[in-house]
Amino acid sequence: MGMIVLLPLGVDDDALDRCLAALDQTTPAGTSIWLADDAQAGPRAQAVVEHWLEHTALQAEYTRRARSLGEAAHLDEMLRACDGLDVAVLAADSVPMPGWLQQLQACLARDASIATATPWSNAGEAVAWPRVGEVNPLPSDPVRLAQALSGMPLLQPELPSAVTHAVLIRGSARRRAGGLDIHSYNSWYAALVDLSLRMSGLGWRNVLCDNAFVGRQEEGRLAEGDMDVLANRWPSWTARLAGFLMDDPLRAHREHLQALCEQAIMPQAQRDLFDACGFLPGAEQV
Repeated sequence: MGMIVLLPLGVDDDALDRCLAALDQTTPAGTSIWLADDAQAGPRAQAVVEHWLEHTALQAEYTRRARSLGEAAHLDEMLRACDGLDVAVLAADSVPMPGWLQQLQACLARDASIATATPWSNAGEAVAWPRVGEVNPLPSDPVRLAQALSGMPLLQPELPSAVTHAVLIRGSARRRAGGLDIHSYNSWYAALVDLSLRMSGLGWRNVLCDNAFVGRQEEGRLAEGDMDVLANRWPSWTARLAGFLMDDPLRAHREHLQALCEQAIMPQAQRDLFDACGFLPGAEQV
């Protein structure tokens, strides 16, 4: 089955610039990526996109709606157009780290029961690192982090639901579950939780990809009224998420990643390669 990356654009020009730069540096050349604009990007952001399209090694397409559909409805339109494909959805303010997409794809390939694979993030709620449930600073040394992630055990622990900073969704599971419920939810956050829970009810799993990381400026947000709908439809989900954040079943896993980061020593030749690509430790784009 094929795969595509979806990036719905937001209104933050600087976040878009950082995201596109990180995508170029961390995503294999030739990867299919769709930049979809729900009439959100202003003139500067559109200029950023046009310049990026002229220079990227990714197989990229850009579309812009004349009128906004709304977050969940727009993503549903994108996902329906990608029927039959596994789809990686990135938040508009995401900062992918080295190896992110390859590891997410490998996670789905290892276990046919996985419907969604979610990477670690500094602002990933249940999968936040190094402190759970917090908006941590973006990692200052992506190269060291990538080296540490390569040594992580592949436990693929189950999550309360997928998280919106980045998620790879199996196309067959998405089709079986019926896609997004755009009639009940306005935000991608709520629509993704609902989709995750419906796929779980059909026997699939929503898991953490132990060795992938995608940064983000801030956590995702629910639209007004979405939490009430989620609570009514899935009354056990809120309690499960709260229990997950309080009990922190990933604590040992996060501490293991922290220890690997502290121990990581990059071979000079490999560091020179990343530096040549512009991925300097502490660089502004990350």
